Amino acid sequence: MTEMLFRDNAYLRECEAIITAVRDDGFLLDRTIFYPTGGGQPGDTGEIISADGVRVAVDNTIHADNDILHCAPDTTGLAIGQAVTARIDWERRYAHMRMHTALHLLGAVLRFPVTGGSITAQRSRLDFDMQETVDKEAVSSAINSLVEADHEVKTRWITDAELDAQPELIRTMSVKPPRGAGRIRLLEIESVDLQPCGGTHVRRTAEIGPLALGKVQKKGARNRRVNIVFASPQST
Repeated sequence: MTEMLFRDNAYLRECEAIITAVRDDGFLLDRTIFYPTGGGQPGDTGEIISADGVRVAVDNTIHADNDILHCAPDTTGLAIGQAVTARIDWERRYAHMRMHTALHLLGAVLRFPVTGGSITAQRSRLDFDMQETVDKEAVSSAINSLVEADHEVKTRWITDAELDAQPELIRTMSVKPPRGAGRIRLLEIESVDLQPCGGTHVRRTAEIGPLALGKVQKKGARNRRVNIVFASPQST
């Protein structure tokens, strides 16, 4: 199983690793900082570099059974056992970290069950099981207040049994926390939000920067899609 370094430190931009498998569509590493597609967050892109200078571009990262597949259009020059440096597209990843954390703030303001969501580096959205209209000005003000308050963001783990005893922690209706490993990763935004999440996040809400609400779309009798965007660029 690939050791997922991003779970404990989302700020790692590169790491040393060993190739454990080479396939036509990519390769596996013994350890990685590349986040695989999941929970509405896209997989990381980047490259690996071997000791003799071979560079292979990674154009996506996905789950592959119990491992993580680094998708590559060309794996020429790679071999099992080869030592490499893995390097992510940090600017893109950091935007995903800011956006993913921002969606947790949006969900903390709009306290409705979540039916879906999607993250990109420019725009993200959550779908809510709700009939009410959204006061864009009030919601925008509320989430930006949470950003400015600079709440600490951290992760911790609970057991499957502990989650079963607290079903209210699960806010998403369409995606359930992964089971089978015996423990579940929680994201906690101090005094704001606590729920299962395997994504990558910033350490404090102030890193997100100013946000603006985009379109609010009616997607059914009981579904509202709320989009958010960055109101200004943020330094990485």
